Formats: sequence, structure tokens, C-alpha cells
Amino acid sequence: MAGYRKLGRPTDQRKAMLRNLVTSLLENGRIETTLPKAKETRSITEKMITLGKRGDLHARRQALAYITKEEVVKKLFDEISPQYADRNGGYTRILRIGPRRGDAAEMVILELI
Repeated sequence: MAGYRKLGRPTDQRKAMLRNLVTSLLENGRIETTLPKAKETRSITEKMITLGKRGDLHARRQALAYITKEEVVKKLFDEISPQYADRNGGYTRILRIGPRRGDAAEMVILELI
């Protein structure tokens, strides 16, 4: 069994969507999405915050290769990651808010703790 969710999309669209979700979460602090997307986004976001905690040039370049906006990478390394310096994982929280009206998909709020 695969180690990730396909989310009903071709590979290129799925990767682009997850990059955008991670960028939006780091930029705004919280996003509203469906549960499967939130679980995948949480995994990648926690890896990005761990890169920010490393803080070296190689980590910054790895983050720039994934996150779509340079100012978000700067915010990640300068503001977000220092908040979690003494924390070993668990940087995000998923709050369930109920089913979506149109198709009853489970909606959640994904936020940085």
C-alpha cells in the first residue's frame, strides 16, 4: 500500500495543490479544507517547520524548492520556526467543523499551534 493519499488527482495536480496548501497554511496560520487534504498537508508542513528549525543554507534552499513564495520561506525561518524550538513535532492541529453542504465531505480547520 502506498505511503500517501492520491486525493483523486493526477500526480502533477496533486503536488501543486499540496504545495499551495502548505504555502497558504504557513502564510496565514490556518486554512479550511477537507480531512484527507489536511492530513497530507500536515505531514508536509511539519517537515517544512523542521527544516526551518535547522536554519542552515541547505535547509533554506530545500524549503524554497517546495514553498511557492519567498516571503513565506523568510517568515518560516525568522518567525514560525523559532516558536517551536523546544518542541519535537506536533506543530499543527486539526479541528473538525462538520460536513460540507454540497457533498458532505468532512471539513476541518488546519492551524499552526
